Amino acid sequence: MITFEDFHVGVTDTFGDYLVTEREIIEFAEKYDPQPFHTDPEFAAKSYYGKLIASGWMTGAITMRLLCDQILTDSSSMGSPGIDKLRWHRPVFAGDRLKATVIVLEARESKSKPGIGIVTYDVQTLNQNDEIVMSINTTGMFLTRAALKKQQAAS
Repeated sequence: MITFEDFHVGVTDTFGDYLVTEREIIEFAEKYDPQPFHTDPEFAAKSYYGKLIASGWMTGAITMRLLCDQILTDSSSMGSPGIDKLRWHRPVFAGDRLKATVIVLEARESKSKPGIGIVTYDVQTLNQNDEIVMSINTTGMFLTRAALKKQQAAS
């Protein structure tokens, strides 16, 4: 179980291998972002991008999945107060393989919430050519080891 104490400033980790498919691009966009360059391959072929592109929100959802698989699901995560910066640098196309790089920028104990550590990190989502397609600066809240033990003993 990953706790606050496992995050160290400057540590970088790269992980994941997520294949983006045309079907998934269209299904996600039809439900959440139905712009024609996300939903219609013929329209997209005539667009600025030359072919279908994934919604930036889909890229964000994939990035979240990568973070969950590598860090969050097996951690003492208590959620996040939000994202401070989000940028979509390049389009994501069907056939792209995405991975994430996380760099810990800050790790400090909360002054107002005992037993909680605040971790700020940069996340870069990269395609198979190691080109940054999306980046976020975000903060996560994690229980300390002592708080986790206390929580586990109470349940």
